Amino acid sequence: MTDLRIAGVPEHFNLPWKLLIQSGNLQQNGINPQWTNIPEGTGKMCQMLRNGETDVAVILTEGIIKDIIEGNPSKIVQIYVESPLLWGIHVAHDSKFENVSDLKNARVAISRPGSGSQLMAYVNAKNNGWPIDKLEFVSINTIDGAVSALTNNEADYFMWERFMTKPLVDKGIFRRIGECPTPWPSFVIAVTDAFLESHPDIIQKMLQEINAVTSSFKEMPDVIDMLATEFNQKKEDLAEWLSLTNWSENPLNEELLNKVQIQLLDYGVIHKRGTFADMARAL
Repeated sequence: MTDLRIAGVPEHFNLPWKLLIQSGNLQQNGINPQWTNIPEGTGKMCQMLRNGETDVAVILTEGIIKDIIEGNPSKIVQIYVESPLLWGIHVAHDSKFENVSDLKNARVAISRPGSGSQLMAYVNAKNNGWPIDKLEFVSINTIDGAVSALTNNEADYFMWERFMTKPLVDKGIFRRIGECPTPWPSFVIAVTDAFLESHPDIIQKMLQEINAVTSSFKEMPDVIDMLATEFNQKKEDLAEWLSLTNWSENPLNEELLNKVQIQLLDYGVIHKRGTFADMARAL
């Protein structure tokens, strides 16, 4: 039995992993899966990959591409969610800000440097014609930290996945004043170079098994009920989210990687391009 440490955000995109681990199919293939929820998000998972604290990360595309270019010894082995991530742009309920255009010189709450919340703030600034070098960031670690920072006027706005933050909007804690979708597939699966070199067969089996779950996930008869129980969200919101979300079984190809990197360069998220061999490995 080979231990396999997998890290991911505690969000609805990753319910297929929980179902896979509960099914015992990985264990039957000689794999002992150890899943860790990472509420801090992509920046934390990049750090874990670098430090050898996880073998696999289900991670935001833009975040891991940036970090591999900057020296993270990992490879992208597959696209996990093909559809864009819908980032909501949130302010405190009683905030003076009414429109996205009001946020030009406002303080951005981010989970940590290198996180998706920071990188998408660059994307949003570029989309609105704001100078990205003028962005002011306030690190808050988690969504709970964002609630505290916005409520106490320590930061002005926070970008996070729209549906995961919807309960905070419904409760009158946040107001969502805009959205910013990623112009690329939202999640990929990254594996450390060390684990890929020593156990490529384990990663192949893992991909086969998770793909078997995601390929039928949307058609499961009780999927909305499961999601509602797991994440305590309204069924109508989850039905909308599910209709907008598409998983993938495809590897990251060179054409798509170059397209994403060109966009990230334009947004100022990265400052050079990596080669396909540097960034990805097909199994």
